[in-house]
Order: sequence, then C-alpha cells, then structure tokens
Amino acid sequence: MCGIVGHLGPKNSVNIVLEGLKRLEYRGYDSAGVSYIDEHNELQIYKKTGKLENLKNLLGDQDFKARMCIGHTRWATHGEVNDTNSHPHMKDHISIVHNGIIENASTLRKQLTASGYEFKSQTDSEVFLSLLVTELAKGKGFKKAMVDSFAQVEGNSAFVVLNKDVNEIMSIKKGAPLVCGINEVNSEVFISSDPYALAGMASKLYFPGDEVLCHLSASNKNLLNFYDLEGNPTENYMSKNQDMSVGPTDKGDFEHFMLKEIHEQPELIRSLTQFYFQGEGLKSLLKAGEFKPSKFHITACGTAYYAGLLIRDFIETFNRIPCSTELASEFRYRNPLLNKDEASLFISQSGETADTLAAQELCTTNNVKTLSVVNVDGSTLFRNCDDNLLIRAGIEIGVASTKAFTQQALTGRLLSLSLSDELKDETKRVALTAKFSLLAEKIDHLISRSEEIKTIAESIHNHKGFFYTGRGKYFPVALEGALKLKEIAYVHAEGYAAGELKHGPIAMIDEDMVNVALVGPELFEKTISNIQEIKARKGIIVTIGPKDEEELEELSDYYFGIDFDGLDELSPVYINIVNQLLAYYIAKYKGTDIDKPRNLAKSVTVE
Repeated sequence: MCGIVGHLGPKNSVNIVLEGLKRLEYRGYDSAGVSYIDEHNELQIYKKTGKLENLKNLLGDQDFKARMCIGHTRWATHGEVNDTNSHPHMKDHISIVHNGIIENASTLRKQLTASGYEFKSQTDSEVFLSLLVTELAKGKGFKKAMVDSFAQVEGNSAFVVLNKDVNEIMSIKKGAPLVCGINEVNSEVFISSDPYALAGMASKLYFPGDEVLCHLSASNKNLLNFYDLEGNPTENYMSKNQDMSVGPTDKGDFEHFMLKEIHEQPELIRSLTQFYFQGEGLKSLLKAGEFKPSKFHITACGTAYYAGLLIRDFIETFNRIPCSTELASEFRYRNPLLNKDEASLFISQSGETADTLAAQELCTTNNVKTLSVVNVDGSTLFRNCDDNLLIRAGIEIGVASTKAFTQQALTGRLLSLSLSDELKDETKRVALTAKFSLLAEKIDHLISRSEEIKTIAESIHNHKGFFYTGRGKYFPVALEGALKLKEIAYVHAEGYAAGELKHGPIAMIDEDMVNVALVGPELFEKTISNIQEIKARKGIIVTIGPKDEEELEELSDYYFGIDFDGLDELSPVYINIVNQLLAYYIAKYKGTDIDKPRNLAKSVTVE
C-alpha cells in the first residue's frame, strides 16, 4: 500500500527519494510528499494529492542541497484524500511518514487533544507525531522518545521519523514491511517499505524484525545501527546483498504493464521447471516435500486465495491430503483447529500481506509447520515461514495480478509432485516438465489470438453485469476471472460454480447480463445444461471452451474455442489467460487506469 523511502548521505537526498517513490507507484496511492533538511538547516515539507508528478511540479526546478530526506506515497485509511492528510506530517523540528493503521488512534487523539495538542489532519499517523513531540518535550532523547511513543500505539505500523535537531532518521515497525540499505562506497544509508525502491542504490539490505529501532545517522561510525526496546544493540534483522535490478519497470512496446505481464507468462512457466528441476530451487522443493502433514491449511487473500483453490485441488487429487482453503482475513478470527501434525501453506505475491502474516503468526504460535509460496525473496512472509517456494514471477507492476497467479498455481503443482516423492523420479520430472512446456506453448498461441478476444470485449464491454461460471477445477478461475474484471474495469462481476446459479443468482439474469462460461472437457454435458438455463432467460453467453464444439457454438453469442489436449490438471491455468485478456480489453474500452485501478493497492499491508 503506502510507500516509504528515506535517504541520508552526501548526494542529493530529495532526488534519490523521488526516484524511490517513482518505483513504488505500482503499489497504488492517492498522494505523495517529501520532507528534507535544506542547506540552511531548515526542515522543509512538500506534499500534494494525486500522482507523483503533481508533487514534482510543486517542488519545481529547485537546486536541492538536501543531505537527508524522507518521502511517502499515501493510500488513504484515516481521513479523506487531500493535501493536509498527505504525508509527511510535521511539528516543530520533527517530520514523520507512516504505513499501517494505529488501531487505538481515536482514544489517543482524545487524550492528546485534552492535554492541549492541536491536530492539523484527520490521520491516525499524526497521532504518533503528537506522541513523539510530547515525549521529546519531557526531555527524553530521540531514541527513548521513539520507543516510548511506539509502546503506546496498537496495530501494525511502520514509522520513519526525521529529526532536524539531531540530523538523524529513526524508524520502528510492527507487522509492516521495512527494509534498510547501505552503500558504503558513497557513505549512503536508505530506508524503505519495499526493497525494489533501493535497487541499484543500496549494495546491501537489512530487514529488521518487529520492535527493532533503526537508527540512520551520518555522525555515527556506522551509518546504520539497530537497537532493541531497551536501547541495546541487537542483531534481530536479516541481511542480504542487493541483487535486484530496475529493468522490469520498462513497458517496452506494450501499452500497459498488465498486458506486458500477460505476455511474459509462457517464458516464466518454462523457467520455473528449469529452476526447480535443474537449478538451485530443487533443494528447497525437496525440503518442502519432506514433511507429510495430515492436513494442509491453505491461507491467502484475493487472487492468491484463488490460486490456493487450485493448489488444494492438486494436493487432494495427487497426494490425497485433505486441505482447508481459507481467506486469511477470516482465518484467525474463527479460532481454527490447529494440530502439530498439520501444515499451513501461505500464498502471497508481495509477502507483506497483513492478514496473511497474521494467520502465519497464529500457526507458528500453535506449533504448526508453515510454508510459503511467495514472489519476494526476503519479504516478511519469506523470513517468518519454516520453508519457502519462490514463484519467480519477477516484479509485477500491474496492480491486478496476472503472472503471479499463474506462477503461484504452478508452484503449487510442483509442491504436489514433491509431496508424492515423485520429484526424485526423473521420468516423472521429465513428464511434468513436458506438460509445463506444452502449457507455455499453448499460451503463446492463445496470446497470438488476442484480436479475437479484443473483438468480443468491444461487443460486450457496456453491459451492466457479468457472471463467470465454471464447474469442478474451473470454478476457482471463474472466481479469479470475475475479480480481474472488477479490479480494472469497475463493473459488477461475480464468479459462481455453474451448478449454483439456480440456487438464487439466476434471478439476476436478463438480456443485459453476460455469462462468461468456462467450459472444460470435464463435466461437459452438465456445464452445457447450466449454459442453457441462462440462455433460456435471455442472458448473453460468452463461452470459453473446447474448440470445434458445434453445440457450444450454437448456444453462444460469442464462442472462443481453445485446445485442452495434453494439459489435464493444468487446464484451469490455461483458460484463465483468456480471462486476463478479456478483462484487459474490456477495461481498455471503458477507458480505466488499467495498471493503477482506483482504490486498490499492490501490497495490502493493513487489515
């Protein structure tokens, strides 16, 4: 969600922070701002609603001399979207940026107001600023005031604070992403909510644990120091060399990142098996398959949850291990039954999803083995789980996930192979490699037919609502297809098991309702019957199903035939590529902001 970038060093800090914020635009935001200490040792603050370009226009062509700066892109939680509620927030010699939510903000605000503090914004973030100012006014040092202020707030948050009086930046967090970086050659130190912001700038990254105070100071022998809540040095952090590049932010010849990322999928599929069967991933895949749990708790949010439904089908079909697939936002609040002989599988693109992290913490507390399927090496989920399988999708810029979904589902299929011990059988590995390769080849061919999908999208994009239907293993991608359309085209869409329509939703069907029917070779006749029920009520039928089927062609207003031969359990991943392209072109005809849809964030770091 919100993006944080901070810098301290001999170079122009403002420009470095602006570059970092630009890289985080893909996360989703509604305003941006920076705070820095200028050449006259004055604390300056600039912030503006809208895109980062608005902030740059506000800053103008100043010749910045700043050697210390913090910046922020905000995704609103407390308080409407306006310049005042934008970050950073400033009082006297202190400015702060904040990610997350202070759950007891209302109570603290009342107490602080009663004691005489005058709030300028509606945000919960300013509550922490007021606490910090109050603690400093008691004569406490910066470090002690940070710790004592942090102790009073509840919820998951990351705070980064610039203090002009001591020319230092400090940060502390709980349950929110935070990464520090150093470039020793240039005597620079960085802090951010996302390691991608620091790519090519920091040579080494540090991922602090919760309740670790991060201290950035040019006057210290070490530019970066870590302390526990007692003020003692701590090694409660993970460090790694920075190996990320900024190349993927280039759209190339594509109009949108989402379209580029759809096109990237065939090559990513090919490289996935190479990494896990011939590359360094084999060791982690074998390790993940060693533990044979009595049950899997598969937990995720949004698109990752729908990928989890496919992984459930793989594990139950090929391993006969029962799976419970649940939304992370509900999992821990229903007091789930957790046993030590079970395992929990957590799926996330960012590895920073707050609800998923909370569910993982619950399982760890109950001594349940935890495993992640995640895209970001070094993310909080990656660090917290016992074992990890990287999906290797590369940086996904489009907020609506496409390639990450495909890689998550296929990584789950690889896990299933490992759980069955067939991973050790070269014949089985070769067979699955060939199936993955066939899937990539068929997706390549499907993408080459994009103009056909675009034509269908043009014809149906103005209809009032959409029902995506599928049976059996196609039901999860009916849910995912509807979600994609909602996310980027802003139209009402629902995913249903096709057999459930007559149990209520069929009341919605009329001549302005579109049914996107996902039909596979399995349960073919039953699915045909469900389509006929909608057709009888004048619904518009868009069928994505087996090629050269006369019955489907006759039933459908629009028919897109595809070749399922040889794909078997991977067929849902294949048919979902059509969902992605259909949503993309409908959104394009509706003129929405496809890569940065309204109200959404790439990494959902609040509950």
